[in-house]
Amino acid sequence: MAKVLIVDDSPTETYKLTTILEKNGHTVITAGNGEEGVVTAKAEIPDLVLMDIVMPGLNGFQATRQLSKAPETAHIPVIIVTTKDQETDRVWGMRQGAKAYLTKPIDEKDLLSTISKVGV
Repeated sequence: MAKVLIVDDSPTETYKLTTILEKNGHTVITAGNGEEGVVTAKAEIPDLVLMDIVMPGLNGFQATRQLSKAPETAHIPVIIVTTKDQETDRVWGMRQGAKAYLTKPIDEKDLLSTISKVGV
């Protein structure tokens, strides 16, 4: 199964996503903000990144752009997982390099099917 990096400043959301992923056999690593997420992704080279948008400092759009542009992390699919449900946010997220965009609250089946759709 995959090594998944969750980048989210909400301990509750991180816990929910970790529970779903671990129950389905994935290994989880976490980061509490965008800067930490970029550093952790470069150090750990996960198979997938689940990225929140609204975080202090470097937001999820900026972190996704950095990961998709850096040679060492460009191959890692990023799925944006956020409460921002506007079409403009979705389009912008995909333009930053995200492979998929999910809105919270996350449905377990949707999450798992999206993970397999991005090839993980």
